[in-house]
Amino acid sequence: MPKREFLALVACLLMATVAGAKNKAEKNVPDYILRAKTVNVMVDPGAGIDLKDPRANQVAQKDVETALLNWGRFQPVIFTQNVDLIIVICKGHKQVVDTTISDPRQNNRAGVIDPTANGVSVGAQHGNGAGMPDASSHEPTHPQTEIGTTEDTFFVYNGDAERPLEGPVGWSYVAKDGLRSHNVPAVEEFRKALAAADKAAAAKHP
Repeated sequence: MPKREFLALVACLLMATVAGAKNKAEKNVPDYILRAKTVNVMVDPGAGIDLKDPRANQVAQKDVETALLNWGRFQPVIFTQNVDLIIVICKGHKQVVDTTISDPRQNNRAGVIDPTANGVSVGAQHGNGAGMPDASSHEPTHPQTEIGTTEDTFFVYNGDAERPLEGPVGWSYVAKDGLRSHNVPAVEEFRKALAAADKAAAAKHP
């Protein structure tokens, strides 16, 4: 097996281990999440493109951004520099072992998120922040064997960290259809978790 495919396989195995532990929402909410104002939503950089549903992750990304806009607590942005939170999402596979296409350009979007348009409008994306994968790479795509999970994943990271995606996950939700279109359960569970955390913080400091 080529080294590239082996590394992708190891990464997916690790993701499957984390995701498969409990398909429930994380209960604890760090203070930096409660203070956050801006959020970037990205597709898991290690996720391949499902040959049966090639736009699944992009659709989920747009659905999460729309749900966040409707919630109103955070402002979704397209850039990763100077952002408070980074949410990494990935749609589950139809089966645990699947064939996907590797493409680092999944997060290479040109535009800005416009609340009035309820989505992404044309603009410019000026590169990635520290620790982010190079989405502008022109490396050719290729098939890979991916071992993952059938559950959708939603991981929240501290955007202020030097290398955000290498730091600890601040909050997570893993569930079957957790990124379902039009009614995104992951965002709803995130909203509930923050509401409970806000209430607990207010009780401690009336």
